[in-house]
Amino acid sequence: MSERPVQYFSDEALARSRKLTPEQALRVLEDFRLLRAEPRRERSRLISIRIPVDVLDAFKAKSARAGAPTRRRSSG
Repeated sequence: MSERPVQYFSDEALARSRKLTPEQALRVLEDFRLLRAEPRRERSRLISIRIPVDVLDAFKAKSARAGAPTRRRSSG
């Protein structure tokens, strides 16, 4: 079991939370659950395609600017 940080609430925050409707409280809890949820791993399939070199270079440049890794697999 991993340790989770303890969250402390101010008196003002607790007072505001007591005024929430059940629907609002449910929304807060659902938003928190989504924030803490493990990322879903979607199914994927390896494909091989041929694309123009300039399109590939543009993709790699955009990925590099975004800090996203790219993979290259050489067949020969």
